[in-house]
Amino acid sequence: QVQLVESGGGLVQAGGSLRLSCAASGRPFSSTAMGWFRQAPGKGREFVATITWSGRNTYYADFVKGRFTISRDNAKNTMYLKMDNLKPEDTAIYYCAADRGPTVPAVQYEVDYWGQGIQVTVSS
Repeated sequence: QVQLVESGGGLVQAGGSLRLSCAASGRPFSSTAMGWFRQAPGKGREFVATITWSGRNTYYADFVKGRFTISRDNAKNTMYLKMDNLKPEDTAIYYCAADRGPTVPAVQYEVDYWGQGIQVTVSS
């Protein structure tokens, strides 16, 4: 059973930064694609970013390109999401995701594993 535990969320002012972490266990981390989704109040869960097993390739949703950076440390079984220049519209619950495929699918129903989610709130 794969377990994903997020940390690093909280309240930040617009223009500020946060770094989310996701610690994984239960499956060889270096052969697991990782990613992030988010869900704002009253909206569906949307894809944010994904990173391949090796960390060599990353993919982002258009609305975070240039502001968010996904990375991973396979020695620590941990993935990160560095969020810069945060905007109030980035307020959401952020979910860590993992998949047995080469990347985490951009469609939530196809994702293999989920974390419990962590709140990020950006004040204006």
